[in-house]
Amino acid sequence: MENFDFGEIVHALPILWDGMQITLLLTVVGTAGGLVGGTLLAMMRMSKSRVLSVLAAIYVDLLRSLPLVLLIFWFYFLVPIFVGHPVGGFYSAVIGFIMFESAYFCEIIRAGIQGVKRGQVMAGMATGLTRFQCMRFIILPQAVRAMLPLLLLQCINLFKSTSLVYVIGLRDFLTAADLVGGRDGRLMEMYVFVAVIFFVICWAASMAVGQIARKTA
Repeated sequence: MENFDFGEIVHALPILWDGMQITLLLTVVGTAGGLVGGTLLAMMRMSKSRVLSVLAAIYVDLLRSLPLVLLIFWFYFLVPIFVGHPVGGFYSAVIGFIMFESAYFCEIIRAGIQGVKRGQVMAGMATGLTRFQCMRFIILPQAVRAMLPLLLLQCINLFKSTSLVYVIGLRDFLTAADLVGGRDGRLMEMYVFVAVIFFVICWAASMAVGQIARKTA
């Protein structure tokens, strides 16, 4: 470590920041899309229609059994063969993240909604509330408090998983650091900096989730 040069990190900050923007964008889009997809899947799993319930269960079980990097590879290498043109690294990563996270968000949302005791819903309907009003005023306020820490933890996992786009050459934070380190012969400085940044962000976010969990318990 005697040759460790902090100046190399400072000089590389503009390129690293460009990579971090891609990482954050993938996290935000993956989270938003995953929440939408997870909510739809949760509604399907709790549906009275056995067909919808089974289809959603198969999707969730299948996606949770596959490695995320495999989904990214599918959309980057295999889908272009069928559609006739490249999907692109960014869109391959986004689609893979959304599909993967939807399966996990589905189970979190479903568990949060089903965790609310059925008797509260029946009591609400007995007072004249509709099913929609029971969902809005009774179930969701309690379910959101219960599942919020888990949703945030899953977002942290997604943030860390964005580094997998390295395998398809998308210039995220890790890839940008690798390119700069390889070009300048300073891989140690770049990798240490990337590790520190990921640790600080994930540790701070985990502490915030812990605070939220204690307040909503």
